[in-house]
Amino acid sequence: MEAVDFEQLAEIELQKDEEDLASLGHDEPAAPGPRDPADVSLTHPFYDVARHGIIHVAGDDNFGRKVITFSCCRLPPGHEIDHIRLLEYLKYTLDRYVENDYSVVYFHYGLNSKNKPALSWLQNAYRAFDRKYKKNLKALYVVHPTNFIKVLWNIFKPVISHKFGKKVLYMNYLSDLREHLKFNRLVIPQEVLQHDEKLRTSRKGKPPPPSRCPPPRPPLPTQQFGVSLQYLKNKNSGELIPPVMKQTVSYLKIKGFGTEGLFRRSVNVHIIKDIQKRYDLGKPVDFDDGGDAHVPAVILKTFLRELPEPLLTFASYRPILEITGVESILRVTRCKEVVQSLPDHNYAVLKYLVGFLHALSQDSIRNKMTAANLACVFGVNLIWPPDGVPSISALVPINVFTELLIEFYPKVFSSRTVPGESES
Repeated sequence: MEAVDFEQLAEIELQKDEEDLASLGHDEPAAPGPRDPADVSLTHPFYDVARHGIIHVAGDDNFGRKVITFSCCRLPPGHEIDHIRLLEYLKYTLDRYVENDYSVVYFHYGLNSKNKPALSWLQNAYRAFDRKYKKNLKALYVVHPTNFIKVLWNIFKPVISHKFGKKVLYMNYLSDLREHLKFNRLVIPQEVLQHDEKLRTSRKGKPPPPSRCPPPRPPLPTQQFGVSLQYLKNKNSGELIPPVMKQTVSYLKIKGFGTEGLFRRSVNVHIIKDIQKRYDLGKPVDFDDGGDAHVPAVILKTFLRELPEPLLTFASYRPILEITGVESILRVTRCKEVVQSLPDHNYAVLKYLVGFLHALSQDSIRNKMTAANLACVFGVNLIWPPDGVPSISALVPINVFTELLIEFYPKVFSSRTVPGESES
């Protein structure tokens, strides 16, 4: 078959998709929803593309890997966007994360004959992503796949490696993502949410029953994950530093400083879940059993990520985002002011953690984890907005703030001691 035949076949399948959507109550192809101009600065190097909200960075998945989402319903008609610029913007976004393991969520709903890039563009895009992008991509979640996806797969199958093909996972419903990702942190367009609801209704023949969340169970007396710092303090004889943090940091200080890429690598989710369960049941955990420093590293990140409120607190979110608007010579002072405003307990725990990260960064010749690298890993685990979804534009100030914390640790934490801190 000539390439033009594939284009025609893809067009036919897209038309069928649009007919199917009409039967679900979607009268016309989805149009991009309104964008909040505050989400993307006019000075953004890819403002012309970024303003559409097609690509988002959305926290971590259950393996501790960064998640990037791509929403087809945000694609404007082809004559309103430069697809070459779109590809450059996608690479620009991924370049900040491809050195670590990462995942991509592709929301297929909304792709239509008006906004579909040419297949030649898709082929060029696949070639443009060389080994450094494909190696650390651990999962590509395709949400709401249609026959068009099957056509694409047949077109690309000759050039897609078997290893890469195994990373592609199909999600028929949004709920299928829950077992893989921190669902509440995903940036999901309203159009996709509505389509998912209509899809469920049509396929089941009746509206889905209203979701009923079981009443939250009280935490176990030994619970370590998903509970507040105050709860942990009360259950641990007034100790300020949570047991999980104390044990992982102590282990990594002895056996992790020489581990290249510490905190960058993911670990088998079953191992992490088993260790979490042991902690929550009050059972002993011995990291020497596996002999892999990446395990306690992921456990530490997971602990921080599952706190009900971020360690830096919701109240600090807005001041942290403003750090890039402060003159460079004043940023450390501003950083110190934000940290000094934290509650005593949060301050003590943050000081303990950042002191460890500062020491780790001092050994970056061996472990390759500079203050900047550690900031990229820890920033989103220390602060997030109340709705749980930081925008792409928020990542820069979050990382800048975290890097300042780590690099200038002695100065930022020099003038405050919390009662009971010395006993931790």
